[in-house]
Amino acid sequence: MAKESGRKLVASNRKARHDYTIEDVFEAGIVLSGTEVKSLRAGRASLVDGFVSFYGHEAWLESVHIAEYISGNWTNHPPRRRRKLLLHRDEITRLEQAVNQSGLTVVPLQLYFLDGRAKVEIALARGKKNWDKRQALRERQDTREAQRAMSRKDQ
Repeated sequence: MAKESGRKLVASNRKARHDYTIEDVFEAGIVLSGTEVKSLRAGRASLVDGFVSFYGHEAWLESVHIAEYISGNWTNHPPRRRRKLLLHRDEITRLEQAVNQSGLTVVPLQLYFLDGRAKVEIALARGKKNWDKRQALRERQDTREAQRAMSRKDQ
């Protein structure tokens, strides 16, 4: 059996980019059980309510839903359990200090396999206010309309 190579996206948190201003992005490994890996390979995960918390100088991914494995038996995993993230010590310290001092939060952006290993892309983010969200939508709509006008002009 050939070793898997490349990047295979499992789940993406598109709402996070709408609700938060992304300050910095990190890639972390994630500790999973066997049935969780099989469920992820089937593409059954959701990052919508996920966040990262810190306990005892360790980073933990919480509220991420990985569905139970269909063919699993009594050894199946709980869908929303806390999962440990694998980061370098200085990255954990930096994230923990930013969360405690600056009022930032750490949210998952993507869950994927990289060369056969499960990885999660996490971001240090600042929550947007409602007017920030409306302004971003308005700017996106204005640029889209400008592009349409330019394409009509070219024809």
